[in-house]
Amino acid sequence: MVQLILGGARSGKSYYAEQLAVDSGKKCFYIATAYAGDDEMRHRIILHQQRRPKHWTTLEESLYLAKILQKTAQEEVCIVVDCLTLWLSNILFNQQGELQETLFKQQTTALLDLIKALEGEVIFVSNEVGGGIIPMNAMSRRFVDEAGLLHQQLAQRCDQVVLVTAGLPQVLK
Repeated sequence: MVQLILGGARSGKSYYAEQLAVDSGKKCFYIATAYAGDDEMRHRIILHQQRRPKHWTTLEESLYLAKILQKTAQEEVCIVVDCLTLWLSNILFNQQGELQETLFKQQTTALLDLIKALEGEVIFVSNEVGGGIIPMNAMSRRFVDEAGLLHQQLAQRCDQVVLVTAGLPQVLK
């Protein structure tokens, strides 16, 4: 089963996804997509690491998500991918903020084409970013647009979609 867990910042979506993985009873892999570019992000990463069970295998991949999923997804495995919006940011813009159109198209296409073929359980965690005000700059608007489009396409392909608000999961599909 492939699931998409959406929610705002600090909504409880990662915790919910991790509980689903624990409840699966399967060997768990955690694919971390974050890039620790500053102290605040390093702190966030440490908090996530401390919360996860120690026996889980953590794989770090900030760009080539489909490739690592293809290698890791197996019937007896549960994978948590946290988070798609950070991954999207990594493939859409480089660290200097320049658009990476080719990489973005290649990697989103690879992921979307792979979804139905994934074995085992895969739980994607992503930030729902389209509920706020329209961003003032073009870069932020592009990111919000692409995140919304990616979520729509994933929701079509996933078996289950859940929105987490204030720690409460609401099944959408």
